[in-house]
Amino acid sequence: MYSLFFNLIFRRMDPEKAHHLAFRWIRLAARIPVLRTFAAAVLAPRYKELRVEALGRRMHGPFGLAAGFDKNAVAIDGMAMLGFDHVEIGTVTAEPQPGNPKKRLFRLVPDRALINRMGFNNDGSAAVAARLAARNPVFRTTLGVNIGKTKVVPEDEAIADYVASTERLAGHADYLVVNVSSPNTPGLRNLQAVDHLRPLLSAVREAADRTVTGRRVPLLVKIAPDLADEDVDAVADLAVELGLDGIIATNTTIARDSLGLVSDPALVQEIGGLSGAPVKERSLEVLRRLYARVGDRVTLIGVGGIATAEDAWQRILAGATLVQGYSAFIYEGPFYARAIHKGLAARLRNSPYATLADAVGAEHKKVTA
Repeated sequence: MYSLFFNLIFRRMDPEKAHHLAFRWIRLAARIPVLRTFAAAVLAPRYKELRVEALGRRMHGPFGLAAGFDKNAVAIDGMAMLGFDHVEIGTVTAEPQPGNPKKRLFRLVPDRALINRMGFNNDGSAAVAARLAARNPVFRTTLGVNIGKTKVVPEDEAIADYVASTERLAGHADYLVVNVSSPNTPGLRNLQAVDHLRPLLSAVREAADRTVTGRRVPLLVKIAPDLADEDVDAVADLAVELGLDGIIATNTTIARDSLGLVSDPALVQEIGGLSGAPVKERSLEVLRRLYARVGDRVTLIGVGGIATAEDAWQRILAGATLVQGYSAFIYEGPFYARAIHKGLAARLRNSPYATLADAVGAEHKKVTA
């Protein structure tokens, strides 16, 4: 049903306009008590066997919405209604910014992929913090807050920029993510180098602890799939050194030639980050490498090309405690999370593992046993 609707309606629309239209529908449904209750009953059935504990939180399941869909924290309940076990908002910057000029979002339908060069368009951390402070949650969900660098801020002032967002947002976050891996903010990926990343993460950690005194806000970093293997290892070692709570692997890729893309070459060569099915293999490789390095000392979140329950299951076996999706949601529609949960529950029941936690990293443990 949704695939027919997508081909007849959304596929013919500008991708960004289609996103805003779908977003409005989700927000509207979440405001109507009877409708949201019915939608949640259909789209978000709960499976007790999928319950997880991660980042100091008990969650209904491991599957969440990746950052980028709800940049301004306006549809958290709507996404929970659709079955996402955690919702990561952002990326939020210290100052409001419009992002890059349009057109800046492109569908690669034959490849089940997206290219975006949105450029962290958002209302700014002060406005988002005010919105979160005024929020009256309808559904219980874990909230992640993803922060990035304001575009006009020079690289040598990036730490202060991240700290400003941390001070405004940490108190509203169940976990906080430092995004240094988007390709759409000039110079941002340079911050993934350990020499730059260490002082940045240390400053954000200190700011979060200073701002939120009643609890520890878990801190994670999100990395790119384009990092060389030795750089992935260096980030993993840094995470352990700093006592980081987690790593999200991975963001979008700037690679094109090695991915076997079959979409219109003119679209393929659009500047921006590529997400969706083509990034799946490299994201999985990075996740495996991270788990081999950090084991259970750091919580890993797998994202990138997760379209099916099998994709999510493979990330869990590779070491992910949590998994996230975004691009596939555009193609799979409102039953996306439901299908992931149903398939994961079936795989767990048919596996040798008693709990989902037992399955985390199991492929690595089997090899080393």
